[in-house]
Amino acid sequence: MKIEELIQNSGLNSKNILYNEPMSKHTSFKVGGPAECYIKAESEEEVKKVLEISSLNNIPLVVTGRGTNLLVKDNGVSGIVLNIEIKKIKVDEDEISMKREFRDIKTEIRNIKEDLKEHQENINIKVGAGNTIFETAQELMNKEISGFEELAGIPGTIGGAIRMNAGAHGKEFKDIVNKITAVDYNGNICEFTNQEAHFEYRNSIFSKGKYIILEAELELKKGKKEEIQKKMLEYTIWRKEHQPLEYPSAGSTFKRGVDFITAKLIDECGLKGYKIGGAQISTKHAGFIINTGNATANDILELIKYIEKKVYEKFNKKIELEVEIIGE
Repeated sequence: MKIEELIQNSGLNSKNILYNEPMSKHTSFKVGGPAECYIKAESEEEVKKVLEISSLNNIPLVVTGRGTNLLVKDNGVSGIVLNIEIKKIKVDEDEISMKREFRDIKTEIRNIKEDLKEHQENINIKVGAGNTIFETAQELMNKEISGFEELAGIPGTIGGAIRMNAGAHGKEFKDIVNKITAVDYNGNICEFTNQEAHFEYRNSIFSKGKYIILEAELELKKGKKEEIQKKMLEYTIWRKEHQPLEYPSAGSTFKRGVDFITAKLIDECGLKGYKIGGAQISTKHAGFIINTGNATANDILELIKYIEKKVYEKFNKKIELEVEIIGE
């Protein structure tokens, strides 16, 4: 039985199912061939249903978020591409409310002490794996919750960022994640503490492809909207000045090495601006490969190989990809 027939009889929302869907529409690189079947899952139940279909019928399954760290090959992806679109954000308002009521019955001096204490106390926030980092940052800012500012400019979703332990400006997701709720490929719901997630540099237990993140609990602090907004603006300006945000890319193409900064080695190889087809090493940041407008996935792959070769020849260093490659 064809995938289309299996999906039609599954009870999934037909509006969220696309066939022969160009992955160039769903990746920040803006390249990639078609997915045989592309499904948006907006709930835990829908994720489980897709897992069941895949397992029972031996259909290949790839899980994605916003595709901001993904390179899809030109021939596309066989089977199902499952896009996690589970969205929620729930702040422990009861905790905040109790603090305010408690503060109201104290003297002026006691109020000041409680205000200072409040800024140091943790607040737990539950967020869906499909929440974009941008919308999460905006919501937290509006609720005067601090500690997310450094991460606010990272593209993609909460789930993808936790999966790879994304980071920026000296902070990583491991620094704010308290718990993670995920599902394994047999449909079992699993909970992980921060320690059980085995966070490392751009890696976690979820990078192994055995679990799909559904939601997470973040641990942040009370803050002031004006201060949060100011910090977010400063980081936004920094990104615009140092990164080629005007071009499609997948962010940093390579991970940092144990004892070296990969972008620095690429720069010292004189590779800034080097092009293969429509793919180019950014002249602004050597760690970024950009799509100048007409790149193919193969252009990018060839450029990756060329960079790896030149860095190894000059420095005898093997560099590791940060971008994930899928497809045929």
